Amino acid sequence: MTDHAFPSDPTDVTTPTAPTDPGDPTGLTRLTARQLLAGYARGDFSPVDATRAVLDRIAAVQPLVNAFVRVDSEAALAQAEAAAGRWRAGAPQGLLDGVPVSVKDLFLQRGGPTLRGSGTVRAAGSWEEDAPAVARLREHGAVLVGKTTTPEFGWKGVTDSPLTGVTRNPYDLTRTSGGSSGGSAVAVALGAAPLSIGTDGGGSVRIPASFCGVFGFKPTYGRVPLYPSSPFGTLAHAGAMARDAADTALLTDVISGADWRDWSQLAPAPALGDALAEGVKGVKGLRIAYSASFGGQVAVQPAVASAVRRAVGRLAELGAYIEEADPDISDPVEAFHTLWFGGAARLTQSFNKEQRELLDPGLREIVAAGERYSALEYLAAVDARMELGRRLGRFHASYDLLVTPTLPLTAFAAGVETPGGAGGRGAGQRRWTSWTPFTYPFNLTQQPAVSVPCGVDGDGLPIGVQLVAARHGDALVMRAAHALYEAGAAHIPAPGAV
Repeated sequence: MTDHAFPSDPTDVTTPTAPTDPGDPTGLTRLTARQLLAGYARGDFSPVDATRAVLDRIAAVQPLVNAFVRVDSEAALAQAEAAAGRWRAGAPQGLLDGVPVSVKDLFLQRGGPTLRGSGTVRAAGSWEEDAPAVARLREHGAVLVGKTTTPEFGWKGVTDSPLTGVTRNPYDLTRTSGGSSGGSAVAVALGAAPLSIGTDGGGSVRIPASFCGVFGFKPTYGRVPLYPSSPFGTLAHAGAMARDAADTALLTDVISGADWRDWSQLAPAPALGDALAEGVKGVKGLRIAYSASFGGQVAVQPAVASAVRRAVGRLAELGAYIEEADPDISDPVEAFHTLWFGGAARLTQSFNKEQRELLDPGLREIVAAGERYSALEYLAAVDARMELGRRLGRFHASYDLLVTPTLPLTAFAAGVETPGGAGGRGAGQRRWTSWTPFTYPFNLTQQPAVSVPCGVDGDGLPIGVQLVAARHGDALVMRAAHALYEAGAAHIPAPGAV
């Protein structure tokens, strides 16, 4: 087995160097999953060709962006050879046969350790179990090329950890990728596999998707089964990341397959791919609420506000009924903190002194806060969560979709948790929730939400627009995301830093 574990943070933040283009003479790393599948079917190229191109791309960009924890090229090529044989025989397996996919290092994947960005996790062991989403990828013939970086246990909205160092933004190596699925977003943006799976407990798929210019979808809670269950409970979702809406829907359909290990999984839902195939419907006739700042509660950077407003204008041109309307909600951050910090405390409850000293200092701080909450305070947070869900449920009785910025700002300096007072409610606060006010509310309510790239700011940094539906409205969200992509509103320049 050729199993490469990568060193921590190999790029100096103050003097980044990157070639204009490490090169992909095949062009295969810029193809979508669906384009790869079509090429396999025609015999234009094989899964082995695509996997070799992706592995070469990973080798070229990894020293610059630090997006991968581990790459097993030998195993990936063996999976690709098997897929190539099935295509030659005219019997492809499932929906992703031979497509390279990366996996966030919070998901179990048999054959190697899942370190979760933490020095407290022992790499030794048999590691013989796949998480449900990974098991579904294998069943559909996907080629698993590597595990991507995460902050320790996925606790914050940027991707750096004491174990793996800092993951950097492909548009500017001095900036953060966002998190906690930062490695996955960077990998997709750079063609280091067209698809990746991540987790989202407070925005962790949508945040890096916005910062890195890709699609990131958090389905309704329970659509994608999770095992082991998250220490952050029912805030945590599994999600899909890709370069367009159709690939995002395809990946979501694959990882939504049933798994008895998750007792909270929903009943099977209609395939999102089928909803997108009815693309003629698009957004025509949908009632869409546009909330630019949650009623003035959020300070949004002008470039972000302008790009999001342009995307909303495009939805109107496509036939949606747009109304500027704010949901009747106040900032639920205290309830979120109680649940999130309490989950972190529970996660580390059995850790000894030596293990706690290995933790990210910020994680230690929220663990200490979580340990101080009482059961009554936790239940009060649950009550606040239910009230938030009721209010948003009432809002969606009038509107099919809610549109907001994904984030109020573009990517800030790498290696820090907050942007030092730039943008967001609670400017200057130390926690990542101070600059993610549009994402974590919808983890509390478990609604489907997608971040769609919609432009860049004056520094060439990506901007995301967020589309949200009522629970179980996943198809509406993805229809609108696909409509924006097909209309050209979701196309942004390829990363210039790498």
